[in-house]
Amino acid sequence: MHAIQVKSYVKGPEDLVVTTLPDPVPSPDTYLIAIHAAATNFFDLLQIRGKYQHQPPLPWIAGAEFAGVVVSTPSSKAAPKFREGDRVFGSSQGGYATKVCAREESLMPVPPGWGFLEAAGLMVTAPTSYAALVLRAKVKRGDCVLVHAAAGGVGLAAVQVAKAFGATVIATAGSQRKLEVAKEFGADYTIDYNREGWAEEVRKLTAKGKGVDIVFDPVGMVNASLKCTAWGGRIVIIGFTSGNIEKVAMNKVLLKNKSLVGLHWGTYSKEEPATVEKVWEGLFQLMKQGKFNATVYRDRELHGLERVGEALGMLGRRETWGKVVVSVPQIVDSKL
Repeated sequence: MHAIQVKSYVKGPEDLVVTTLPDPVPSPDTYLIAIHAAATNFFDLLQIRGKYQHQPPLPWIAGAEFAGVVVSTPSSKAAPKFREGDRVFGSSQGGYATKVCAREESLMPVPPGWGFLEAAGLMVTAPTSYAALVLRAKVKRGDCVLVHAAAGGVGLAAVQVAKAFGATVIATAGSQRKLEVAKEFGADYTIDYNREGWAEEVRKLTAKGKGVDIVFDPVGMVNASLKCTAWGGRIVIIGFTSGNIEKVAMNKVLLKNKSLVGLHWGTYSKEEPATVEKVWEGLFQLMKQGKFNATVYRDRELHGLERVGEALGMLGRRETWGKVVVSVPQIVDSKL
């Protein structure tokens, strides 16, 4: 197979190279998947530099999110969930390759009408945004939701989930193009968060200037967002893409009866596995209703594993929107 193998940590994605390796041999409890599309993530940039909290022992294959076709099923399962030839998407270490092994719980069926490119980026962003807004923030019809970095992967997913539940969405982003994208995906209002006084602009857009009911924050903008959050409002902390882990003046939280809640989707499979199934049921229902669509970056076509370094570079420089996905052509003979 072809793959991007990390033998030693690199300075940046431009140092990644595609190599030829033996096909992976699935264990008795894993599927073998032929990858047709691979999605990029910020944590990939950290992992290839050796700076992520989860580092496989060297050498390892980079990438973790993909879509493809089942080549073989687990030998230990008499009745596997998926059969050979089924179209699936999922997450497993080694996504930047033409083949990967994955456990059943890390795979999902490609939704009807969706292609590999569209499905490859679902596994991380879609449930994160759904769980944050539905489980943690209890979004409901009539709420006003502020989505930061709204043109990113989790941001565009959050915009769609909030709109599907009947909320008004105010989206922030750092460029005109990204604001346009957020609008295309359903945001009611857009604001450039690089502009001074953006929090006051947000407040003025809400009913009687009371502020937003929910803040969706994957950036690290809690302190600034407290200025435009309503009494009793909820701020859901998804991550810190700004690199800044804030210190918050808790008197501001107390006096206005506000709530700060966190969401780490990855821990649900261990702590609340039943919730994972419910979240995906909710997402698949929204997809069926046409209320949740793919968020694949379309401004540039990225074809072949050789383009992964370029894709990660653009992602790291904040030049993209949505999910940056690379199509992965299958090689005729993996032994060549």
